[in-house]
Amino acid sequence: MPPSHGAHSQRIGGHHLRSQLLLDVHAAVPLSLIAACKAFAAHVAREGLLARVCARVRGQVVATAEAPRTHSALEGFLSCVDPHVPVDLCMCTRYGPLFELYLGPHRTVVVNDHDHAREVLLQRGRDFAGRPSMVMLHIAFSDYSPLWKLHRRLVHSSFALFGEGSSRLQDIGRSSGTSDHELTTAVTNVVCTLVFGTTYKHGDGELQEVMRYNDGIVQTITRGGLVFPNESLSKLRACIRVRDCLLTQKLHEHKATLSEGDPRDLLDALLKGQGSPGPDGTVITDDHVLMTAAEAFGAGVETTSTTLLWVLAYLLHHPEVQEKAQRELDEEVGERAVRAADRGRLPYLDSIINEGMRIRPVSPVLIPHIAMSDSRYTKKNQGRSVEPCHKTFPDRFLDDQGQRVTPSCFLPFGAGPRICVGESLARMELFLFLSSMLQRMSFMLPGGATPPNLQGRLGVVLQPLPYKVAVRPRAGWEVSTHVN
Repeated sequence: MPPSHGAHSQRIGGHHLRSQLLLDVHAAVPLSLIAACKAFAAHVAREGLLARVCARVRGQVVATAEAPRTHSALEGFLSCVDPHVPVDLCMCTRYGPLFELYLGPHRTVVVNDHDHAREVLLQRGRDFAGRPSMVMLHIAFSDYSPLWKLHRRLVHSSFALFGEGSSRLQDIGRSSGTSDHELTTAVTNVVCTLVFGTTYKHGDGELQEVMRYNDGIVQTITRGGLVFPNESLSKLRACIRVRDCLLTQKLHEHKATLSEGDPRDLLDALLKGQGSPGPDGTVITDDHVLMTAAEAFGAGVETTSTTLLWVLAYLLHHPEVQEKAQRELDEEVGERAVRAADRGRLPYLDSIINEGMRIRPVSPVLIPHIAMSDSRYTKKNQGRSVEPCHKTFPDRFLDDQGQRVTPSCFLPFGAGPRICVGESLARMELFLFLSSMLQRMSFMLPGGATPPNLQGRLGVVLQPLPYKVAVRPRAGWEVSTHVN
């Protein structure tokens, strides 16, 4: 791809390669469009048009990463957009854990194996820490630079203020809901409290505005939308303008009331950090503060609520798992409110969360990386068998004694310099929400309802398809029954 934002030539197997790097491949496009475009691409390929173009491009840059022979620029994108086929696994089995294709005009190397991914993310993390130019504007998409490093350190220390032991996180149990809308509302309210210190009452107009723009952003971004221009971008920009207007208002309010002492929320912590420039004189601007607050919503709301909805969907398929988690809660916690410190005493419940993030990761494709400097990658690309991914739910994260284990291949938040800065906060949110819900309620299928479809649909995150669930209060807990 053309050099941009620090992209450099990368050496793979002794050959130069200028490319973006993806970890795993998935996307979602209407099947009718897929069928029509594939038919057109096949016709063009038979005529030798795009095929010759790609042959010339590949003749200039040769790499040991195998490329599917029939993949033109169009077919390369279409090969990874069918939501009904695990293309990543199929292509990994056929072409090995390292292969290349084209996403639109961009030559892309796909790393689809945990050993290779760990080398790229951890051992070569700084070599591949760059980002391509995209429509998104926040720290996760920012290029690797001294300013990015300063920003990340500040964000990490700010998020740490609201980690284990935070009284605001402890209130999650009293705010969790039962339907998808109630759950998302509860998560959004908690994130609003952490980011700018406002806890809304049910039905508050400003809270509904936050939810509308956040949902609008989620619904308009697709994987293809990060590569190809599309009409959804105008709606996306409109939602971002509404979001930025609200966050700017909150920022001005915080500047007017900022005082000495401990920060009240994330905005306070970021504003206090503006007075501490980096070693090279870089400083955090108001734009960076707003960017970080916006990212906290993206990571804290959608990923948390979506993961919880996936976990509930799988619990409806495996009621015995729900019962075992509730027995663990009864034995270790009893009738008192669950605390963040209880996580270490609830390995089975924690393994349910891990399995939910593994089997249906909210972001199956990491944000693309771009090479920052010349490097050499010499692993041979040999085909291998792929381990079945549908083992017993969720025992893969427990040893024979029932204690938690974390496989080296489990990287739900990425790894290396670009690991998600909000990982600890997200894990604590997930734990407190799920444990509080299972402590007080049991979830089951309504009479005559079929189990949830586990296919999902991919936008900015992999969302479960709508499903119905009946909620019954557990003995000793006064809760109304809800049905989605």
